[in-house]
Amino acid sequence: MTTLLTLHDPAAARTYYAKGLWRQDTLYSLVRDHAAARPDAFALRDARRRLTWRDLLRWIDVTADALHEAGVRKGQRVSVWLPNSTEAVVAFVACSRNGYVCNPSLHRNYTVAEIVGLVKRLRSAALFVEPGYGADADRHDIVAATRELSFLKRVFLRGSDFPPADGPARNLVEPDLNPDKICYLAFTSGTTGEPKGVMHSDNTLLANGRPMVEDWSHGPDTVLYSLSPLSHHIGTVAVEQALVAGAELVVDDLPAGTTRYDRIVETGATYVMGVPTHAMDILGEMRRRGTDSLGNVSVFYMAGAPIPPETAQGFLKRGITPQNIYGMTENGSHQYTLPSDGAQTIVETCGRACSGYEIRIWDAENPDTEVPQGTVGEIGGRGACLMLGYFDNQQATEDSYNARGWFMSGDLGRIDENGCLQIMGRKKDLIIRGGHNIHPTRIEDLALKHPAVAKAAAFAVADERLGEKVCLAVLLHEDEALAGDDALAHLDAVGLSKFDMPEYYLVMEAFPLTASGKIMKRVLVDWTREGRIAPQPVRWQPNKQRETA
Repeated sequence: MTTLLTLHDPAAARTYYAKGLWRQDTLYSLVRDHAAARPDAFALRDARRRLTWRDLLRWIDVTADALHEAGVRKGQRVSVWLPNSTEAVVAFVACSRNGYVCNPSLHRNYTVAEIVGLVKRLRSAALFVEPGYGADADRHDIVAATRELSFLKRVFLRGSDFPPADGPARNLVEPDLNPDKICYLAFTSGTTGEPKGVMHSDNTLLANGRPMVEDWSHGPDTVLYSLSPLSHHIGTVAVEQALVAGAELVVDDLPAGTTRYDRIVETGATYVMGVPTHAMDILGEMRRRGTDSLGNVSVFYMAGAPIPPETAQGFLKRGITPQNIYGMTENGSHQYTLPSDGAQTIVETCGRACSGYEIRIWDAENPDTEVPQGTVGEIGGRGACLMLGYFDNQQATEDSYNARGWFMSGDLGRIDENGCLQIMGRKKDLIIRGGHNIHPTRIEDLALKHPAVAKAAAFAVADERLGEKVCLAVLLHEDEALAGDDALAHLDAVGLSKFDMPEYYLVMEAFPLTASGKIMKRVLVDWTREGRIAPQPVRWQPNKQRETA
């Protein structure tokens, strides 16, 4: 039994079980089964340890014992504020084992005060931390800051009193093998406002991991390297897939003096997961080294933001298949391309929905009305890998669904003639210039075709007469230069409509990023308003600039 209020619906559950989308597996039972079948095969790796399935199972059981002895009860929350490490995965699966709700989405760039606030929101019964970790750990102590929280039963410190990996497993409580219990609670990234607490069960998580493994033929020989932090949902999707496939999971914990490129090659990774920023950085490193090889890697997963076509094409040219992904914390990596897809599908779309989900496109202004195929609208979805609601937030839960029961993503997209999804950007990122809708993603993708441009972001600048104008901000490759007029000439040459041309231009030294690597456009908007950055006016003059180009 759990005391959490969720959207779990018995009728829907029966349908999902009948279709095999939900099963009797839990995160913990998968580890247990692999440990029984292949005890000495490698399961999990960071810079300090490389664990077999037998090692991993024992450590999970030891950690579950420690949480039970601390007085944590089923349904209570356990927060994890740890770097990428074996301990972070162990804590997560130990929660699944005992029926606790793991909250792993506490990022490194959070302050102690922010962590305390989130722990209070959840009334967490236990907290795993690492001394010195966090944005202001040099000035504030998380242990001292949480000492007066009466509901917090225990704080575990990595490196001193984290349950020992080689300790005896006493199995003080029987495993909770109910796959429909809430085992995971992650805060959204908060790029558009107050983060919400997304609740998932073992089943809603694995309903995403299972089809991904099946569709891409992952198995015990797969070595999965997650560039995304374990505090981000992409890291959770990595855990899901590794547990389903029996693959070895390598977390992004770099030994001193090692680059990500070197670590990927050294660990023998065959499958890499990250965001487009990671992919751009890896391609840049390969370019600087003059190599087209990324070791044993054959597949590169990219999600969290629209993938620039040039980035996907860069991997294809090097014999690495991009896995173009769309999804959210609320519904996982539900949309993706397949190994059998052609280059155009991989480069230009996010493919089709997995077996655990379905999507439709709805009118952005009237989300209860479905739009015809090929029309841009808001992406709505439903299915077995959809969350079970937002923690302690009835209004946010209700507001996220249309009248027909589809979860509304806040993202704009269209379904092409092959049934594949093309992402047009965030609904809230849409720039409206004098009543004309401008999609930032289109501008960004075209800007990235210029060889000098490493990263690009198009965002709105307030205008008294037109409401909004477009600013194009770029990060250039090392030793490159690109003037604003030349950037506009390039955009024209590669097909941008004159009605969508940026009217401001800015070269950045670095972009503000979320912990998962997304460019924070709302921060760019705020910085412009506050005068911290100063976009320069530019004007597209077709005849003059075409002659110059």
